[in-house]
Amino acid sequence: MDTTILLLVSASIVRSILNETLEHEGYTVVAAGDLGQAVERIKECPPDLLITRTYIEGLTGHDAAMYLRTKCLKMKVLILGGLLDDERLQSREALQGFEVFPKPYAPANLIQEVKHILSKRPRG
Repeated sequence: MDTTILLLVSASIVRSILNETLEHEGYTVVAAGDLGQAVERIKECPPDLLITRTYIEGLTGHDAAMYLRTKCLKMKVLILGGLLDDERLQSREALQGFEVFPKPYAPANLIQEVKHILSKRPRG
């Protein structure tokens, strides 16, 4: 598999677990704990997919994804953590072409969602 995922998660334990889960499935994962690190990672290796959480340190995952998308236009986006019934979040993200994966999430379900997103036609 030659797919790169940028993992932008400020909580180091969560970032580590997600990183290990994705790498176990054969993905190349570049991890970042904040927006500045994410920008540097994009410069080094443009990702196919950004995975972030609803909130990261200092800003929303949506705002971070909007900014990072300007650096990598074809990058797909998956935001983790919305509640199942949060229709406002779902519709806002859909307008940007972002996917939302609500809590709670099990590793197998997350991997299934990642595969689904990556199988979709490219943006643009």
